[in-house]
Amino acid sequence: MKTGFIGLGAMGMGMSRNLYQAGLLGGVWNRTTAKATALAAETGATVAASPADLAAMSEAIVLCVSADADVLQVIDALLPGARPGLLVIDSSTAAATTAREAARRLAAHGADFLDCPVSGGVEGAKKGTLAIMCGGSEAAFERARPVLAAMGTTLTHMGPTGYGQAAKATNQILCAGAIQAAADAMAFARAEGLPLDKVIETLGKGAGASWYFVNRAPFMAKGEFPAGFRVRLHDKDLGICQAMAAKHGAVLPSIELARADYARLMEAGHADEDVSTLVRLRNALFNAET
Repeated sequence: MKTGFIGLGAMGMGMSRNLYQAGLLGGVWNRTTAKATALAAETGATVAASPADLAAMSEAIVLCVSADADVLQVIDALLPGARPGLLVIDSSTAAATTAREAARRLAAHGADFLDCPVSGGVEGAKKGTLAIMCGGSEAAFERARPVLAAMGTTLTHMGPTGYGQAAKATNQILCAGAIQAAADAMAFARAEGLPLDKVIETLGKGAGASWYFVNRAPFMAKGEFPAGFRVRLHDKDLGICQAMAAKHGAVLPSIELARADYARLMEAGHADEDVSTLVRLRNALFNAET
């Protein structure tokens, strides 16, 4: 299946390279043309002049963009090249309502849509080991399987359009709790004078371990927070979760705490650091007492 890719950010670059390794990548488009040109030089993929041109030359297109408005803007931009049989796979994290609107716009041109947000971090995107949760028709999911399998190892059809995004929102709530716990634990271990490398090695194999502890505690220990999952993007995702919960009349404490912390971090200039930068706030709690 000749596949185009739109959105060559931290996640998208690794995902597109895995499509190339699987022999599926045909063309790319990116708002920053230099990224598309560099990937094309590396893979031989065609740099499309526009999303519509990419749609016209592709059987499937994978999107990986930052926000709901970006998703719908790209969908509108590719519509002139859409046609019956085109499959659009959106791996962005957006609201379920955005997924349904994207599907509606594409359906008017006979094209199919799957909301397929991913989890597994930049590491999973590079290794092709992402967990991918999908919403849309069963038939579209089966058509997309070869493309999805090039990017991830856990592929789950959650239900109709929007269910992939609802599952991703659930994941983001789990992430909020996990990163809070990891930051609390690492700040505590530091305050107690423990050897942090040994703490990470040992507790990473214990009952309290999480993906975030194993993969982000080393950054916390070094005080280095290279952009993996940026604070501003997790805050954006949790805003989606917050709105979805509110429709049920619910307020989730883990979301409220995380967003309050992220507001402080963004105000302090850490919006584009990895979420592991949360440990800054937790270390300060102990420093204030000493």
